[in-house]
Amino acid sequence: MIKRKVPVILLLSSLFIFGVCKKKDNGGGGGGGNNPPPNSGTNDVDAWITTGDRTSELQKQSTTLSFGTTANSFQNITVDSATSYQTIDGFGYTLTGGSAQLIMQMGSTERAALLQELFGNTGTSIGVSYLRVSIGASDLNPTVFSYDDKPTGQTDPTLANFSLSKDTLDVVPVLKQILAINPNIKILGSPWSAPVWMKDNGNSMGGTLQSQYYSVYAQYFVKYIQQMKARGINIDAVTIQNEPQHGGNNPSMVLSSGQEADFVKNALGPAFQTAGITTKIIVWDHNCDNPNYPIAVLGDTGAKPFIDGSAFHLYGGDVSALSTVHNNFPDKALYFTEQWTGANGTFNGDLQWHVKNVIIGTMRNWSRNALEWNLASDNTYSIHTPGGCTECKGAITISGSNFTRNVGYYIVAHASKFVPAGSVRIASNQDAPIFNAAFKTPAGKKVLVTMNDSNAPVSFNINYKGKWVTVMLPAGAAGTYTW
Repeated sequence: MIKRKVPVILLLSSLFIFGVCKKKDNGGGGGGGNNPPPNSGTNDVDAWITTGDRTSELQKQSTTLSFGTTANSFQNITVDSATSYQTIDGFGYTLTGGSAQLIMQMGSTERAALLQELFGNTGTSIGVSYLRVSIGASDLNPTVFSYDDKPTGQTDPTLANFSLSKDTLDVVPVLKQILAINPNIKILGSPWSAPVWMKDNGNSMGGTLQSQYYSVYAQYFVKYIQQMKARGINIDAVTIQNEPQHGGNNPSMVLSSGQEADFVKNALGPAFQTAGITTKIIVWDHNCDNPNYPIAVLGDTGAKPFIDGSAFHLYGGDVSALSTVHNNFPDKALYFTEQWTGANGTFNGDLQWHVKNVIIGTMRNWSRNALEWNLASDNTYSIHTPGGCTECKGAITISGSNFTRNVGYYIVAHASKFVPAGSVRIASNQDAPIFNAAFKTPAGKKVLVTMNDSNAPVSFNINYKGKWVTVMLPAGAAGTYTW
């Protein structure tokens, strides 16, 4: 990942105290200015709120919220379940090598409880339904490695030396425990670099894949997918290269759009076809500032039939780039695969920016998933390659067998807990400062994920089938409403 911070939005939400400044009865119709009228009768809508000052953290609200028809002057968000868009594959994180290492170092009882909380779908679990893993090392592994490393000057074109041994220490055991909790979780694999002997610079950083090794590298993907499957782990999709236009990470590799198209149509696609592999092939996996790259790859008529879609990060550009690609290739899927929170970020600033852009923005721009970056870190961010990220804050911080929940946990949980895989995004209008995305779950439940992108509390109506319920969302707060 690129070690560059997203914009920090300075919030005043910590100055706004609603209710009695306790974690109870403080959200759906709480006090303060711009109050909604009181609701009465049966509760029709459940609400969960996270505030920037952390007085409420994914807390279910006790206020009664009833649909009615009493007119008021508040902003309306109209949800229309008759109009649907993309199917949702899930929400989650990257299970980096460092994340898996920290999880495996926990006591078995504590580890089981943590994984149940993250990946279960009942009670206090948050229902994480999608994971990204690195194919070989990412920069959040303790060392750089591929699955076929050779001494300088040596090559292995038959991949006789291929081995997942380093992943079997941490990543594979954690994935197997996760799959025991949620057998249907989707797993995406992304390489940070090919083995260095395949590259033109013979280095883990930068350089590019030599064309003479295209077919060998395609078999490298095939072996990875087959050997993970032999361990009971199905790889649903792969991207060709993490951040193919950023060669300054360790490891990293640079590929042009022409190279990706050539590799897919002449090597990877046919190799998957021959091996009977149905794992999806996804291109780009980089920032929103260059939608022309995936458009160029998808525009290659030889490559396009093998490609499921393209993936994005948001360290540059605007999230609307996903819709730009969708409008050019509406038959191809969109994915959002990485955004980090850093050691020097603030809870309120990151909550506001990420829920607005990474969760709501990606969904309103056709993404099938939304992933934050690393699942876990320690207190000192110590697990990284030489030159890798030194301040990537995990969704959780693990210390021994204990863990604490960070902002990334709540960013994802506001969607993952309520919008399971197989849900469909449905229509909802959007007017600032309340940003939102609406969904219908496989069970028929409606879900509205919202963010108050302002420094004052806002009351608004959730309108559904001619009736509405009035709610108040504190400044800079995330709110999820279900009915």
